[in-house]
Amino acid sequence: MSVIRPELVEGLRRWSEVIASMALAAFGLWTLQSHDRFIQIIGAAIIATGLGLALLAWRRLRFHRETAAPGIVQIVEGQISYFGPETGGFVGIGQIVELHLVDHGATWRLVTPEEALHIPVSAQGADALFDAFAQLKGLRMADVLDALDHPQTARVLWLHPSRRPVRLAKA
Repeated sequence: MSVIRPELVEGLRRWSEVIASMALAAFGLWTLQSHDRFIQIIGAAIIATGLGLALLAWRRLRFHRETAAPGIVQIVEGQISYFGPETGGFVGIGQIVELHLVDHGATWRLVTPEEALHIPVSAQGADALFDAFAQLKGLRMADVLDALDHPQTARVLWLHPSRRPVRLAKA
């Protein structure tokens, strides 16, 4: 029997990365009280690191979806695997040429030259896709989070440079 309510424990678990990062920044703030200039410089660096980690943790937290969709997502050595009840597949992060958010924000569509893999946004382990998508050169994670917060029928989030339309210079 736990003394702490389960909802509170779950909330603390979800926010733990943000809380730990802010605690690091608070420690850096505490070190600024020192009279030693070197310790103050280290404290300022700790504050910057803590705040940067907190921002990243907050973005990762926004990426998380509460509802549970069928299937499991795993990312091992640069390969995204989705094991669903009816479909599934494997895609190397370096093979992705297009990233879409489809079905009114319910499904990721990862396109390679050979196939497309559809992964529910709220599948078990889908939170790990945040770090995988961050590896796509030129993808702005702020755009991804905005697409999740404001779903549309379908949205193109990222195209590989080889797939982007060529803009002709005006004469």
